[in-house]
Amino acid sequence: MATRLRSVLSKHANKAAAAVAATTATSAAAVTLLSDDVVHPLHLPWDHTGLLSSYDCASLRRGFQVYRQVCATCHSLERIHYRELVGVTHSTDELVEMASEVDVVDGPNDEGEMFERPGKLTDPLPSPYANEEAGRAANGGALPPDLSLMVKARHSGQDYLFSLLTGYCDAPAGKPMMPGLYYNPYFPGGAIAMPPPLNDGGVDYEDGTPATISQQAKDVVQFLNWCAEPEADTRKKQAAQYMLVIGFTALMTGYYKRFKWSPYKTRAITYVK
Repeated sequence: MATRLRSVLSKHANKAAAAVAATTATSAAAVTLLSDDVVHPLHLPWDHTGLLSSYDCASLRRGFQVYRQVCATCHSLERIHYRELVGVTHSTDELVEMASEVDVVDGPNDEGEMFERPGKLTDPLPSPYANEEAGRAANGGALPPDLSLMVKARHSGQDYLFSLLTGYCDAPAGKPMMPGLYYNPYFPGGAIAMPPPLNDGGVDYEDGTPATISQQAKDVVQFLNWCAEPEADTRKKQAAQYMLVIGFTALMTGYYKRFKWSPYKTRAITYVK
């Protein structure tokens, strides 16, 4: 019986050791693959990520301009409406005029037919394609992703997007590149179908800021971060108010406790025979 038990335990121990070895080898291979194919972006000191910091509205306005003139030709922002940009990037009058320049398909009307009308503040930002099939047909079968939540959809989203937009370079020796692909070390595999979208001076900023590639990337990434977290400034402001109230409540509770317990803490008890 003891011999049989030892043989069973030895058999399972060998299987466990093999499983551990296989897992270790797989993990090592995965780490090697990632390190060979992807350059992980550095952490950048974004100003709006501090506990008491807020978005730079001037940068958001410039970032929206970069999106409209560069990114909107391929990517959509389906979750953002014109009304949500009021007081953030533009005034109400500016956005009403901007929205009216877009023809929106609406309906049906009283006759059961669809019709076109000028855009309104309640409309979402227009998509570059009528539908998903049109987007795939225009991009060789690949659908450009929506950018509304792109910062949250990628690990270290802000750092990744900034590095991706500014990281285009020539492929290293020995790295084969298929026709129509561009080398970017921050993209998984290194080969990306999107051509370099930014160029020095590619956008004429209204406030006169030099439109370098890094400046455009910074502005549009900050705008995309706002698209993913438009409530961030309000959340930080309310959190500061809540912490102030909690701190005041804690002080008053401590003072009230000392006041109520002071007669018991200061009295002397004597025992008489």
